[in-house]
Amino acid sequence: MPMNRANAFCQRFGLRLPILLAPMAGACPPSLSIAVANAGGLGACGALLMQPDEIRAWAETVRDGSNGAFQMNLWIPDPAPSRDAAHEARLRDFLGRWGPPVPADAADLAPLDFAAQCDAILAAGPPIVSSIMGLFPPDFVVRMKVQGIAWFATVTTLAEARAAEAAGADVVVAQGAEAGGHRGSFDPAEAERRQVGLFALLPAVTDAVRVPVVATGGIGDARGVAAALLLGASAAQIGTGFLRCPEAAIHPVWAEAIGRTAPEDTLVSRAFSGRAARAIATDYGHAASAPDAPAPAPYPVQRGLTGVMRAAGQTAGDLQRMQVWAGQSAAMARAEPAAEAVRRLWDGARALLG
Repeated sequence: MPMNRANAFCQRFGLRLPILLAPMAGACPPSLSIAVANAGGLGACGALLMQPDEIRAWAETVRDGSNGAFQMNLWIPDPAPSRDAAHEARLRDFLGRWGPPVPADAADLAPLDFAAQCDAILAAGPPIVSSIMGLFPPDFVVRMKVQGIAWFATVTTLAEARAAEAAGADVVVAQGAEAGGHRGSFDPAEAERRQVGLFALLPAVTDAVRVPVVATGGIGDARGVAAALLLGASAAQIGTGFLRCPEAAIHPVWAEAIGRTAPEDTLVSRAFSGRAARAIATDYGHAASAPDAPAPAPYPVQRGLTGVMRAAGQTAGDLQRMQVWAGQSAAMARAEPAAEAVRRLWDGARALLG
């Protein structure tokens, strides 16, 4: 039964209710996780862009201000991207039409040290570590297990769910194509082609694996939480639905746009980072997706190249040039304290489930 599954999940992971904050890189300040955790849910840190000392500081802040219920998330690194100087020059020219000139070395930033990030997360000792874009190396999984840290593995297909369970994941997070931000596909080349909606993915995954399943992607209100539990999930993970909360502290232009974004007003594109991601459909997003636009460079080259434009858009409050991730249920997000959002989502879902 849905409530039995949810209660068992909460008991296992020290929660009062099965509402999880999605780990969103760059949009998970400690204040948001503290509010969600203290309301009974699970906080989250998207640590993709964080140095080891930042990881440790984030964990210490959230642990000091909450009951310590949070997950820390890392991307599994891709192989080094192929570089094409001539194509990158065309991209710099194209992007220069949307902001200041793009320096020739914009994409030359050294990647963060994944092994050092992993070590920092283990040192921080979160109760849960989650993965996206693939599976953790076996030796890291062993180290997590030795410390008693649970592994939540994000998947976007049935095959990925089976692989995650076989690799030792304690929980599978089924990400529907409705989700805002980056698609968690193990193979980046398949991210657009294999866009499976949550209502198709979730029951297939829950039928195929023995570990608990968390549903994420396009869940924006109590009806979505209840539906996820009825389809076999043990908990619901929500990202965009928390971004208008004051604790998220995102740019007010982005927060306002989320509240008026219809499901069809988002698009999946590689135009910002080189990885497929769902964002509000802006002028830049449309232009970069046009047939005559230069194809995006691989991740993270494209992220480096678009950095100047994104920073200029952020400074000017120009939505059309900003990186504004949003899922297809964006308009359901409310500008309310995160604790109120958590209670509203769970109280409403519980009433619907009876």
